[in-house]
Amino acid sequence: MKRYLDAPTPSGPGRTALLVVNLGTPDAPTAGAVRRYLAQFLHDHRVVELTRWLWCPLLHFIILPLRSPRVARNYASIWMDEGSPLLVHSRRLAKAMQHALPDVQVRVAMRYGNPSIPDVLRRLQDEGMERLLVLPLYPQYSASTSGSVLDAVAKEITGWRRTPDLRFIADYHVDPAWLDALEARVRAHWDLHGRADQLVMSFHGLPKRYEKAGDPYPRQCEAGARALAARLGLGEKEWRLTYQSRFGREEWLQPYTDKSLEAMAREGVKTVDVICPGFAADCLETLEEIAVENDEVFRGAGGQELRYISALNDEPGHVAALSALARRHLQGWPH
Repeated sequence: MKRYLDAPTPSGPGRTALLVVNLGTPDAPTAGAVRRYLAQFLHDHRVVELTRWLWCPLLHFIILPLRSPRVARNYASIWMDEGSPLLVHSRRLAKAMQHALPDVQVRVAMRYGNPSIPDVLRRLQDEGMERLLVLPLYPQYSASTSGSVLDAVAKEITGWRRTPDLRFIADYHVDPAWLDALEARVRAHWDLHGRADQLVMSFHGLPKRYEKAGDPYPRQCEAGARALAARLGLGEKEWRLTYQSRFGREEWLQPYTDKSLEAMAREGVKTVDVICPGFAADCLETLEEIAVENDEVFRGAGGQELRYISALNDEPGHVAALSALARRHLQGWPH
């Protein structure tokens, strides 16, 4: 028989909580911490859709031993005094959203690593939560990101005696206020540094077969990128969309960011601005992969300068956009 966890009876009026979820991060920039984090991340069937008998031996005996030390060095190169950049910026964003939403309990959780979704949800349960809105910090929906967040939330609350009313924000890839914040971020960069020859919008990649299976992610990336380009007044030849962070030998969404930058440099493009609209907060994939690794690729092929445009993080426009988005999804719940 399934065992249900007894929840305490709330005192006073019921409470509404907003759970802001990002991907996750290791607890420290060490090989051991990175290995634990990657093991949890890459064990998720939503992330790697391979049979476990084939994938698990490959993961534990080849991938983790080889990748963990190298990834740990990359994390060490971007680590902040307060911790991992992704967690630091996500916490700052959630704190600012709490000020914008004083009647809602705003909490941040990581899909992989700490603070974990189960731990944060249990604390909210102890505080008398009765309504829960979940906001994954992924503007574009994918089963491997937003879908996985919903899996983790559902898995936890399934065992509760009293489950909260639940709402979920699947995506916000063409939300006008979010696009306003992105546009302002690019224009502020141009005001400070001038415009480069090309603007590259780099999104995290997915295996091509995920798209063929019906994942809407690439269509949403393209829709958001075109909306941003239109706001910036860019012609078709002044910007391009690319996909980064692939691994393994199978085909991923194309064009690839590194290959595109290499080709652009060889075609005579001297300067590029790169923004990553799929990342709400700066992290390893932006600060190290784009700003360091892909900068080296571009310069090595003859380019002169790659300028990374930072993520929105806890900028006021980002806080306002996500807070307004949450407000709309909170409408209609009784108090």
